[in-house]
Amino acid sequence: MAGDDCVRKRQSGSTSKTPENEEKQWRPERERSSQNSSNDWVHVDLMARKMQLIAEAEQLKPAFMKEVDSHFTAFVNSLVAKSALLESSASLFPASEKELHKAKTLRAPPEHGKIFTARRSLLDELFEVSHIRTIYHMFIALLIVFILSTLLVDFIDEGRLVLGFDLLVFVFGKFPVVFCTWLCMFSATVFVPYNLFVWWAQGYRSSSHRTMHTLFYGSLFMLFQTAGLGFGPTYVAISYTLPPASRFIVILEQVRLVMKAHSFIRENVPKVLSSVKDKSSTVPIPRISQYLYFLFAPTLIYRDSYPRNPTVRWGYVATKFAQVLGSLFYAYYIFVRLCIPQFHNSGQESFHLRGLVLCIFNSILPGVLIFFLVFFAFLHCWLNAFAEMLRFADRMFYKDWWNSTSYANYYRTWNVVVHDWLYYYAYRDFLWFFGKKFRAAAMLSVFAVSAAVHEYVLSICFSFCYPVLFFLFMCFGMLFNFILNDRRKGPIWNVIMWTSLFLGQGVIICLYSQEWYARMYCPVENPTFLDYLKPRSWSCHEKM
Repeated sequence: MAGDDCVRKRQSGSTSKTPENEEKQWRPERERSSQNSSNDWVHVDLMARKMQLIAEAEQLKPAFMKEVDSHFTAFVNSLVAKSALLESSASLFPASEKELHKAKTLRAPPEHGKIFTARRSLLDELFEVSHIRTIYHMFIALLIVFILSTLLVDFIDEGRLVLGFDLLVFVFGKFPVVFCTWLCMFSATVFVPYNLFVWWAQGYRSSSHRTMHTLFYGSLFMLFQTAGLGFGPTYVAISYTLPPASRFIVILEQVRLVMKAHSFIRENVPKVLSSVKDKSSTVPIPRISQYLYFLFAPTLIYRDSYPRNPTVRWGYVATKFAQVLGSLFYAYYIFVRLCIPQFHNSGQESFHLRGLVLCIFNSILPGVLIFFLVFFAFLHCWLNAFAEMLRFADRMFYKDWWNSTSYANYYRTWNVVVHDWLYYYAYRDFLWFFGKKFRAAAMLSVFAVSAAVHEYVLSICFSFCYPVLFFLFMCFGMLFNFILNDRRKGPIWNVIMWTSLFLGQGVIICLYSQEWYARMYCPVENPTFLDYLKPRSWSCHEKM
């Protein structure tokens, strides 16, 4: 019995201790679980704060990058301006009060010209970004689609693959005549302006009639510019009936060499005048090698020396020329698939407003594609290829014109090479000669010169004068230049600029294509000069 009691006591004692033991056993587990839940809440809170900080950083990043870019651009511009000021400080600050009074009464000479510095082309930098490179790949894919479309249609129509490029062979025909014409133009530009300048500079100091001496050699130079480079190539292009692309090569080289020769004389004559005024013992005459390098360099502003790269990347050169060739085939397929089918019968159709509107809007796509190809093939690939071969380090042939919110900025950034020439030798020289009160007249004269040259190139190359481009330049170009000015900064203005560019390309492709086919279907047996000026697309359908 005693043993049973002891057993019962132990059992009762053990049962009475069970809740306490269980409480002691579960207490650390509850503490651990509560601690784990609190850690989870802390971790979630940290992650939420981290995501919030990341979101705030992403919101601040564009403003920060824009601020850094603006400050950096301002710093570089001020640094360049200060360096230019230091170079010309001796002539800008007279030494005496008498000279100061004289400087106030006289017209100030043109400011320091373009400063060249080593920098890459913008697209080369942008193509390092995978997102931008994908857009380039999309254009390549579109080219592949054009090729497949052409091959499949030809296979269905002919029952075989037609790999001929008759259009390219036609537009680049008579190449020996083109090469001989270019060789004559280039050789004349090498020897005539350079020797005329040397003879004038060597005889100017000792001449007793310096004005007559300058007028004589200046007249010879102007005669060479107008008759030698001006009339000669144009006569060859017309008399030999060169096809359109061959004419483009001759006429564009003619314009380029005229601008180069003018820049060489314009930049070196003031140096000779300054040396004679300072009674220097030497006459600053550039070497023929410097002038020859300038004729090949991708710039229209002459300098005795340019920033140079240490080496030539021949792989880069081959890539750029391959891209130029690819762009030519791209343009070929655009004309074959999008332009020729649309305009082939346009000369036989009567004119009506609905057809004209449909023609313009159907021409926007090929017009915009040709616009992009001209920019990419010439302003990027062609100029960069020659710059790389010549180790020419300043590759700013264009700026970010696609971000322009005003036509004023677009004109400055689309083609920097030509804009620099127009700015320094047309706009600024006009202001220096007539005074700074005539800024509007100077701008109008620059627009007129640019529009006339563009229309001259198209008139000679197409064998007819249809001043569509001149009208767009002088009317809409001038109007948009004042309406869409630099004060327009919002994104909507960029949309408006792109819309007007698209419509302009559609108008150019539509009207010039209609006129081309109208002259093909309605030829004139003995054309006069008025027939060359009169649009034939307005009346061709009446004669059919």
